Amino acid sequence: MISRRAAASGSRYDVRLRGPDGRERSRSFRTRKEAERYEREQRTALDRGNWIDPRHATLTLERYATRWLAERTDLRPRTVELYGSLLRCHILPKFGPLPLGKVTPSAVRTWNAALSDSHAVTAAKAYRLFRLIMATAVSDELIGRNPCTVKGAGQERSPERPMLTVAQVGALTDAMPADLRIAVTLAAWCQLRRGELLGLERRDADLLHGTIRIERTANYVKGLQLGPPKTEAGVRTVSVPPHLLDVLADHLSTFVASEPNAPILAGPQGSRLRPATLHTAWTRATKELGLGGVHFHDLRHAGATWTAVSGATTKELMSRLGHASSDAALRYQHATADRDSAVAHALSDLAEGAQVAPFSGGARDIRGMKGSVKRAASSR
Repeated sequence: MISRRAAASGSRYDVRLRGPDGRERSRSFRTRKEAERYEREQRTALDRGNWIDPRHATLTLERYATRWLAERTDLRPRTVELYGSLLRCHILPKFGPLPLGKVTPSAVRTWNAALSDSHAVTAAKAYRLFRLIMATAVSDELIGRNPCTVKGAGQERSPERPMLTVAQVGALTDAMPADLRIAVTLAAWCQLRRGELLGLERRDADLLHGTIRIERTANYVKGLQLGPPKTEAGVRTVSVPPHLLDVLADHLSTFVASEPNAPILAGPQGSRLRPATLHTAWTRATKELGLGGVHFHDLRHAGATWTAVSGATTKELMSRLGHASSDAALRYQHATADRDSAVAHALSDLAEGAQVAPFSGGARDIRGMKGSVKRAASSR
């Protein structure tokens, strides 16, 4: 209902409506046309079932996002740190002062396109967080629909990382300080993440059965954060390649204290190694070998690819890498140049044994080809 009243500044037009909860809301306008348009929009929203209480229209994204993050007590400390950084650096500078209802799909699209041009991976992370926050606002009935509608914007398209060879990993291992060489070895050959490496303790190494048990990760976010892996799949037992068991045994006897909970990667006075110390040593080693720009995580990527090339199935890769999703494991199944060369040589083996014959002798040609395949297989 629209009613006219006199005010000091002139006539005002008040719109009164009842929401789904039966409570009456009112809003005042300077002209009847504005009031009629507002009333029409509100009644349409009520009919469609997506009406939003106008009193929430002034809640800014910054206030809501800050509260949203504070209420997410289920998040790990490192995730909270990441989300806070994405909000401060990329989302709030653009949208923070805006009321939730004023964030439009076109504004989100423009923001995402600009960020993607300079920081594609960061743009995908920021967009996923933004979409998640706005989805919660929809659930809280603060906005009618999620303005984050850019198709594919949340998908990370990381550039292909360099593929380290076995020889390069060996050289990097030798270039590291003696007490940190095991970090490179286990990251590449057992495909461990940095946090998993820092969380390893003496009791996790089973030299008798040749395995490493991953039960915890260590990260430094406002101090040491020691806890279980992010997913259940991350808790696993990884077999150590036999040629490295003596290397692991030597490290344990030389650099690790005798207590069961002594960290395998230790800092001063036997304390748990800090990520910054490992990063400094790694950076120095890569620069020394002319491999600047190679990340420590590239060791895991290389080792996972070696594992795939050796014949591991996707399920075996998932188990070894601690992946809950097959999509993640499939990213590591690349064909390396060495493997492609081996495949090419195998094809040549088949061709060398084949006999050329007229097409009319097709049945005999097929038998001859089968024979050549058997000879090629036996020669390998």
